[in-house]
Amino acid sequence: MTHALNTAMIFAAGRGERMRPLTDTCPKPLLPVGGKPLIVWQIERLAMAGVARIVINHAWLGEQIETALGDGARWGVELRYSAEHDALETAGGIAQARHLIGDGVFIAVSGDVFCEFDYASLRDRASTLTAMDAPGMHLVMVPNPPFHPKGDFALSDDGVLALDGVSRFTFGNIGLYDTRMFRDLAPGTRRALTPYYRETIAAGRASGELYAGRWENVGTPAQLQSLDDELRAR
Repeated sequence: MTHALNTAMIFAAGRGERMRPLTDTCPKPLLPVGGKPLIVWQIERLAMAGVARIVINHAWLGEQIETALGDGARWGVELRYSAEHDALETAGGIAQARHLIGDGVFIAVSGDVFCEFDYASLRDRASTLTAMDAPGMHLVMVPNPPFHPKGDFALSDDGVLALDGVSRFTFGNIGLYDTRMFRDLAPGTRRALTPYYRETIAAGRASGELYAGRWENVGTPAQLQSLDDELRAR
């Protein structure tokens, strides 16, 4: 196992349909907000938390991502790229990039999420997952946005996730995963993470926490403009 929290993966392979026409010529993670690409805000926060290696998967206009970000030296991290001919979804993206991620527990986050989450706060969680006999996960949940009022999973006061329950929250697209979970998934397979969430939660191997700070899944040009205005006003 690698040292807990040395590695992260940023999902950046999506086409960004709702963001068109902006994404017709620019991959969504490179859309500028507050003076820098959306994905750079994530890279900076991960670097600040001591993450040394960041794997970025890409499909649509992926060469632009590699050209814009380079090797990561300017942020003090090593950037590695996992090119997908067609987007393989989240679990498929992890399987394709496993040789770049290495073994152990890693952070995974969507490239179109803007948040002020402190990734360093996940270190103890990563150590707990590393020590488990069977692969588990830890998900960062957020208050339910207006478009998703029923949430995704229930979160108990003691930080255990359940498929059903009263206190339901929305998955914030920030998670800790154990690479052992994906060892039977062949590279090149297209698969979402959803069945892995449900299976691991049902097996009692998934913990969670509620993050109530600044978080936004930037999905539309209007959201992008609003976030840009907010960041520039700071």
